[in-house]
Amino acid sequence: MTTSKNTVFALIDCNNFFVSCERVFRPDLEGKPVVVLSSNDGCVVARSNEAKLLGIPMGAPAFQWRPFFKTHSVVQFSANFELYGDLSRRITSILTRITPRTEVYSIDESFLDISTLDIADYTAWGKVVRQQVLQSVGVPVSIGIAPTKTLAKLGADYAKKKPDFAGILDLASITAREREIHLAQVPVEDVWGVGRRLAPRLKAEGVHTALALSRVPPRWARQIMGLSGSQMVHELSGLSCHGLTPFHSPPKSIMRSRTFGEDTHDLPVLEAAVASLTARAAFEAYTSGVLAREAVLFITTSRHKPGYRAWNEAVRFDLPTNDGGRLIRAMTDRLRAIYNPDQAYHRAGVTLYNLLSMSSLQANLFDASHPAEHDASLGRMRAMEAINTKFGRGHLHYATEDLSRTWQPKQLLRSPRYVSRWDELPEVHTHHLV
Repeated sequence: MTTSKNTVFALIDCNNFFVSCERVFRPDLEGKPVVVLSSNDGCVVARSNEAKLLGIPMGAPAFQWRPFFKTHSVVQFSANFELYGDLSRRITSILTRITPRTEVYSIDESFLDISTLDIADYTAWGKVVRQQVLQSVGVPVSIGIAPTKTLAKLGADYAKKKPDFAGILDLASITAREREIHLAQVPVEDVWGVGRRLAPRLKAEGVHTALALSRVPPRWARQIMGLSGSQMVHELSGLSCHGLTPFHSPPKSIMRSRTFGEDTHDLPVLEAAVASLTARAAFEAYTSGVLAREAVLFITTSRHKPGYRAWNEAVRFDLPTNDGGRLIRAMTDRLRAIYNPDQAYHRAGVTLYNLLSMSSLQANLFDASHPAEHDASLGRMRAMEAINTKFGRGHLHYATEDLSRTWQPKQLLRSPRYVSRWDELPEVHTHHLV
């Protein structure tokens, strides 16, 4: 048992998250090979265990693998991010009720600092959490528990791949020798922060496992991998170098981007795309309680075609904002300034950065209109949020978004958005028996 004064992290990692989300509403797919495809149904971004056993690699181009999918009865889905995002938020809600010291690391992973919780048996606690998430949301998770975030992530990955652990590996309560046994079985490329880029160099130096990496001198690791290298060695040895980023920490930047359903020369199509992406970024800024001092529009042609080009246009605001209308006007103005009808555009995106908290906004001493303008912007965003919360996402939107819908990625195999669209709710038909 670990005392409360020691740092203990738990990583809650959803198993094959996108596939698991689809299975929540399609339990008939349990035990069957399932893949989820990226934007425009281009490549595989998630696989069920059954699909992995068939040898389908991550990133497999869908058009090349479709005969294989058909032969092996592999079920395909277009990515349904509205569904995945909603289920992710439900899981986060459960975890933050367990402890507010929660860091949402990604859509399917969260770190919890459980140091101050009264837990006598971490494995038993993990079983309760797993059952709670499965019963409340329907998504299976794996849990790694350890004195550092790197070890916790390693533990969750290990527990996911080794059925004997039933989805939970406690690396916090065991001895150093027992921990080394687990580290010895983890390839160095599976260590958080190593990956495919650094693994070849480490292996060339004779470092093939997580255990071997934990034993190298931190100074040597720093020479090979920079500051993160020495921190990685310390973390694998049980010394915490990475604290928790609180759940409610404001974002440092906000980006929304999309690959178009098909390349386009048409300005109205591009304006609709930029307006929609900007509106989404603005809404996230509003709900995160931040204002943008600057925004950047980027737009590109296809990397896979001759003459690839990319454009970036920045705008700085005298009065920081999260007003969707103001941001859309700025971004579409920049789009029209760089638009060339001879170009076939493939992708666009909007980034809001240089963010500050809404509570930190300082009025301009020489412009009395700024406070009134700011209050009006917040009123508009507040009204839009209230209406869309009540009637569904996108019920109230900006007119520019309606110029065209042809830019939107192709999702020919997308499942219904069960939890966010009234018109896509499942229907139940009953028959009255006399």
